[in-house]
Formats: sequence, C-alpha cells, structure tokens
Amino acid sequence: MDHNVTHATFTLERSYPVPPAQVFAAWAEPAAKASWFTPGPGFGHELDVRIGGREVATGGPDGGPVMTFETFYRDIVPDQRIVYTSTLSTETDLMTVSLTTVEFTPGADGGTRLVLTLAGDGFLRHMVRAITGSLVEVGRGRWTAGRLAAILASADRSQAGPTAPPQGLFLVSVRYC
Repeated sequence: MDHNVTHATFTLERSYPVPPAQVFAAWAEPAAKASWFTPGPGFGHELDVRIGGREVATGGPDGGPVMTFETFYRDIVPDQRIVYTSTLSTETDLMTVSLTTVEFTPGADGGTRLVLTLAGDGFLRHMVRAITGSLVEVGRGRWTAGRLAAILASADRSQAGPTAPPQGLFLVSVRYC
C-alpha cells in the first residue's frame, strides 16, 4: 500500500426543490439516510447524528474485503449545517481520512441549496467525474442509490458509471496542503 499523502479539498453544490429541514432530515434521520447511503441487505449501518455521535457503515463486494466507513459528528446546526470527520478502512488498511461540511441554505425558489465540502488525504484521478457520472445514472432512474453505494464499497472502477465530461461540471475549489 502506498503511504504517501496528498491532501485536497473539493466542493459539490446541488439544489433540491424541498425546504432545508427536509434535506437535512435525509442526512440526519437513520431510516432516511439508510435509504440512500447503504446498498441494502448485508450492509450494516448505524447512525447517531448529534455532536459527538457516530455513524458506521460496513459492507463490501461478495468475496471482497469488508470496508468500514466510520464518522464522528463534530458540529451540527439543525437544518443548516453538519460537520463530521470520517475514515474509510478495511480490516488491515486505512484508505482515507476526511473532514466534511454539509451546508443547507434556503434556495431562491423555496427549495434548498446544499454545499458539500470535503477535505481528505486521498483522491484518485478523475474520482469526482467518475462519482458524478454514477450519480447521473441514479438521478436518471437507471440505477438505485443502493447500487451506487455497492459500487463505491467494491472499489472496482469498472463497475462505475461513465466518467462525466468536464463540460457543465465545475469544481468550486481545490486546495492542496
């Protein structure tokens, strides 16, 4: 395993046609988050969204390594902001460590503007574009959110959706430390 570290930050923005309280609930309520964050049966998920609370998601591909995504909640302002630190690991290897801020602000149309900023120690070439391409498949109804979570847990790029073209995508910021 490569033990070199490259720190980077990326920001994603998304608008939803529902109020901030409803979008916040999708992140904070266990059943709601499990519906889009976990791929389904056989994958564990525990969620305790409060300052000092913890989230753990476990699973992996059949015959592959079990991955554990562990989060600790550091700052929460209901319906406005969630800040957490996370690790992604197998039983033997730490894959990445990250700090994430998710902001929920009222949109001009009565909806919600979500801004997710993630600072981490490991990003792969075209990672954001690959994830975006897969998210488009979910958004178009071709895939379920569970399928996307299983693909991410499998760490098998060949199972992911097409790499999104750079046109129409913009990265709000990248900062290397």
